[in-house]
Amino acid sequence: MSTLGWIHTNFGIVALLAGTAVVLLRKGTRWHRTLGHVYLTSMVALNVSALFIYRLYGHFGPFHWMALGSLFSLVVGMVPVFTRRPKGRWLAFHAAYINGSFVGLVAATAAEITSRLPGTDDAFGLVVAGTSIVVMGVGIYLIQRNLPQSINRTPVRFRGTAQAKG
Repeated sequence: MSTLGWIHTNFGIVALLAGTAVVLLRKGTRWHRTLGHVYLTSMVALNVSALFIYRLYGHFGPFHWMALGSLFSLVVGMVPVFTRRPKGRWLAFHAAYINGSFVGLVAATAAEITSRLPGTDDAFGLVVAGTSIVVMGVGIYLIQRNLPQSINRTPVRFRGTAQAKG
């Protein structure tokens, strides 16, 4: 593995660990914010490093587009935190996009692992797509099921007027 590959992998591991902690911790706490910053920083570094990896296709390919999409979801997820907009719904926007970012990270990790299993060489695209679809489907279901309760458990001083359905 190249140096860039190691850097990319290490940022991915840090993002997985920090993201898991953020998902599991009580929201609005110092730990949530601190580990959230670690997650955000490692995700930005992970995605930026992905934009410089060309070993698979030799040119800009589908995984580069996914890295750009991931960066977009991070920006869309963080802007509401800084602007407190849209008024009354900023927390729900933040939570939905950042959780979506984390689901994408887990899907990409699972696809990376399954595509390296013995016997999957001839079905790379199918393995990556299938794994990603399954993980993202489960992740979206869990977000829809758990996000309203998570927002409602967030301390009121951080919620402002954000209300969750459910």
